[in-house]
Amino acid sequence: MRLDKFLKVSRLIKRRTLAKEVADQGRILINGLAAKASSNVKIGDELTIRFGQKIVTVKIEDLQETTKKEYADKLYSIVKEEKAEA
Repeated sequence: MRLDKFLKVSRLIKRRTLAKEVADQGRILINGLAAKASSNVKIGDELTIRFGQKIVTVKIEDLQETTKKEYADKLYSIVKEEKAEA
């Protein structure tokens, strides 16, 4: 599954176009490597996403084409959250 689609389906980022912009700015890593919006993700991958002053690392637990809001958080587990240094 494409990275931008996973971020939208899992609701880590609300819109796919926003997910694409964030990825193209180099603010997302897959298993420690810089990722583009078109990068493929698979179960077990670790995503590190920089949201402004916060860095969130999540592990992909499941991949779905679509999901309901109440099940979206089952697609990933949060490994760690930390404050970004300026």
